[in-house]
Amino acid sequence: MSMRRRQILSGATAVGALSLASSLPKPAFAQKAPIKVGYLPALTGPSSSTGVGINRGAMLAVEAINKAGGVNGAPIELIVRDTQSDPTKAVNAVAELTKREKVALIWGPLNSGEALAATPLIARDKVPMLHPCWVDELIDVAKYPMSFRQAPTNTQVGIGANHYVLDVLKLKKVAVISDTTGYGTASVKTYVPMLKAKGAEVVYENHVDAANPDLKPELLRMQSAGAQAIMPWSVNAGFLSRILNTRGAMGWDVPVVGQTTLGSGQTKALLEKPENWNKVYSNNFRNCCYVNGKLPDRAAVFVDRLKGAKVEFSDTLLWWVALGWDGVSLIAETLKTTGTKADDIVAYWNKLTNWPGIYGTVTWTPQQHNGFPDREVVMCEVNSLRDGAFNLAPGYSS
Repeated sequence: MSMRRRQILSGATAVGALSLASSLPKPAFAQKAPIKVGYLPALTGPSSSTGVGINRGAMLAVEAINKAGGVNGAPIELIVRDTQSDPTKAVNAVAELTKREKVALIWGPLNSGEALAATPLIARDKVPMLHPCWVDELIDVAKYPMSFRQAPTNTQVGIGANHYVLDVLKLKKVAVISDTTGYGTASVKTYVPMLKAKGAEVVYENHVDAANPDLKPELLRMQSAGAQAIMPWSVNAGFLSRILNTRGAMGWDVPVVGQTTLGSGQTKALLEKPENWNKVYSNNFRNCCYVNGKLPDRAAVFVDRLKGAKVEFSDTLLWWVALGWDGVSLIAETLKTTGTKADDIVAYWNKLTNWPGIYGTVTWTPQQHNGFPDREVVMCEVNSLRDGAFNLAPGYSS
């Protein structure tokens, strides 16, 4: 079965659990029961671009691990619930995973909106949780002692974007827009005070329904207010492409700096003109960016693996796929060392130091469950997209 075919099957599981062992080659395990891992991606719905990309790396990792004998002779089985970009569905899935399926840990949700709703329930059920969501409040060692983040925080991401607008592009008048999801509203709440603290003048600020088909009134308000840069925060490719298309139709040559989905293949496919991607700079991660035309060694080897497996790049990003690979790989390494007891998993993660992922390096301590290094958060030039990766934005050094 081709990797593309497997991806299609994985995306069709919106209403039930998916046993990866049922769709992947089965090695001869010594009759050991599968190790169940709960997995909460958004494979469908308006915010699914992230989940679809991450899922491709996750599938590839599970296949590789199980072909190699699994975890101490037992296969990993991801018990998947498609959150459908809906916090309510994520909440409903948590009880099923923790109570009925009795998973060893939960990976996800993969979007902040769903994670904001699900995290307190996962913590209540005392199940270890690994996620890549950026909203700062999702990590709190006192409230959620078993929750760990494998990605940067919103603050880290905002520092990178705000630095680029104010210190690299030397622009002061900024328009900030988001959709109405938990992620979008939390991002604006975090970033606007940060911009103002750096001396920016936020001339426009609003949350807009991602399904709004006509964003021209919003951009006209930005333009009338004198905005020198637009900073959009959404994982919805349709919403972001409408901002870029409207800017292009207006002939407004203002840079757009913001969320990583600005550079996704899904956003590119919705552009009315290729040049609507010019002067667009999105968040990205140093390990998944080109420097002088080359990817870092780990990422280059990974891209060769993806091409060999015929993993599709045209509608996704390298860092999403790499994050999926890293998540499953870290979970497998952890379970191999600790077994499935929750306290042992948490103790292992509390001592993790410089774990060398393809997407990013991770370090955790008992006091700090945010583990992503500041230096690895960068901005990229989206119209340089190749094999899901980008050149560093002008102004960055290697």
